[in-house]
Amino acid sequence: MHFTTDSLLTIGFYGSAIALILIGLYAALMKKNLIKIVIGLSIVDSGINLLLVSLGYLKGGTAPIFSQAALDSGQKMVDPVPQALVLTAIVIGFGVTAVALSLVIRIYRHHKTLLIDDIKELKW
Repeated sequence: MHFTTDSLLTIGFYGSAIALILIGLYAALMKKNLIKIVIGLSIVDSGINLLLVSLGYLKGGTAPIFSQAALDSGQKMVDPVPQALVLTAIVIGFGVTAVALSLVIRIYRHHKTLLIDDIKELKW
């Protein structure tokens, strides 16, 4: 098999995105500390954002700014929808992380622990 630099770069982006998703899933599912779980979910979010941006990439594509000069040149343009979705997802992910961390703070103040096993044994 013959790989070009562009295909290796694309494989690298996809591989990095999948690695981030798997690392985040491991942290979210296997860790017992609530802060580590929130960090794991944030890592999953970053991996999905990287995957979406990588999928929207077009080799040799220009910025999706429509002008008469750009239309006359005949160049391919990158699809702006994945970029807009990722930008929105970053803002939503930041808000979700902030709310999750505020809930973790409230749980810690009430139970004096961040370990899930200890919290499960307690009654509200």
